[in-house]
Amino acid sequence: MNYSDHFAGAARAVEACIVGTGGFGRSFLAQGLHVPLMNVRIAVEIDSATASAALKSVGVEAVAECHCKEEATRAWDSGLSIAAGDLSHVVHLPFDVVVEATGHPEAGARHAELAIKAGKHLALVSKEVASVIGPGLAALAAQTGKIVTPVDGDQPSLLIGLVTWAEVLGFDIVCAGKSSEYDFVFDPGTGTLTSNGTTIDAPDFADHLELGERDVAEIAAARSRTASILPQRAVPDLCELAVTSQSVALSPDRPDLHCPIARISEVPTFFSTRTDGGLLEGERRMDVFHCLRLPGEVSFAGGVFVVVRCRDVTSWELLAGKGHILSRSGATAMIYLPRHLLGLEAATSILEAGIKGISSGSRLTRPAFDLVAVAEADLSAGTMLTATGHHHAIENVSSVLVPGEPLGEERPAPFYLIANRRLVRSVKGGGAIRLSDVALEDSLLLELRRRQDIVFFSNGA
Repeated sequence: MNYSDHFAGAARAVEACIVGTGGFGRSFLAQGLHVPLMNVRIAVEIDSATASAALKSVGVEAVAECHCKEEATRAWDSGLSIAAGDLSHVVHLPFDVVVEATGHPEAGARHAELAIKAGKHLALVSKEVASVIGPGLAALAAQTGKIVTPVDGDQPSLLIGLVTWAEVLGFDIVCAGKSSEYDFVFDPGTGTLTSNGTTIDAPDFADHLELGERDVAEIAAARSRTASILPQRAVPDLCELAVTSQSVALSPDRPDLHCPIARISEVPTFFSTRTDGGLLEGERRMDVFHCLRLPGEVSFAGGVFVVVRCRDVTSWELLAGKGHILSRSGATAMIYLPRHLLGLEAATSILEAGIKGISSGSRLTRPAFDLVAVAEADLSAGTMLTATGHHHAIENVSSVLVPGEPLGEERPAPFYLIANRRLVRSVKGGGAIRLSDVALEDSLLLELRRRQDIVFFSNGA
């Protein structure tokens, strides 16, 4: 596609407001200075000083810290960039798109509702919010002719694009997914395995470095055991696939995914059906792999992939000769994008929303799968389920993907609905954390989720 032609004819530049200036938000601000069809004059953070520092860190000099609507209006009319500590102070201004990138479930829900009520398009970077109420927000925005969109630069939007591209071309999709954020790097010289800054002694890993003719399930299990000290399931990975499933018809092969440690060249073999020598019970599955590589080898860079069935042998033999990756059996092949550039490439989705009124997701999103919380250890009443760190993980709590359904007091609760909340009753290790286990008073996220259930489930309440 010719992107210049695709966005040609815009009457003016799209005006955007970024909420949350962490890694994604700051990179969006930095690149926003160079996007001809987009302006990003407004940044919102936990306080105006933090927002101002983010703007200045990317080279913006004329910044006004605004603490109310009146100050923001004067700054806008004066052509200044605006730093605010609350979206309500700036949402009345004549911009087009709110880019919500806080990663905070409750704050994100509030920002999303404010944006939609103010008649703005919403670019929902915060997968934590999207996994709980994304389809409901899209339905709410549609009532006023606005859209909610995921954003290029994050894997859900990129994967939706790749899957729908494959569907338009008539490929049979066996599996689709992404690599985890952190590679597994094995150094044969030292016998060590490194992931996300942690290095372990793993000399036995050399015995499992090459797939060869070994059974896929066997080598996946052996690699997992040898690397057992290192985390092999990350809630954000499952969360991103839950968001992806709202726009495309894919399902997990197992609730916690397979998540094998695999070389790039092995991906179409691992993610083939059992009949074709892979791990999967069926087709149109979604999953994650940990990119296994040697020092100096290329990374998958948190990119996305589809594994498709090779229907015409001659064509795929030709493509294999050009370096495309086929499975060991030749039954499937992988097509992939080895990138996710965060805010640096998000503008394409912002321009789609602001110029064309189109979402990078589906026009008809639906709550296909819920990301629900599971206790990994016994948790006592009174435990605070604090989400911390870059991944917003909760100590001793993991997640699985289950078919979407309306909330119920005794049903498993969405992971990010219970984040930063307190348990009101004990939960045994291995058991799901249920809605009634958690204190959820004054939760806007819960209120919006109940509204979503009414829209999508006849028995929602």
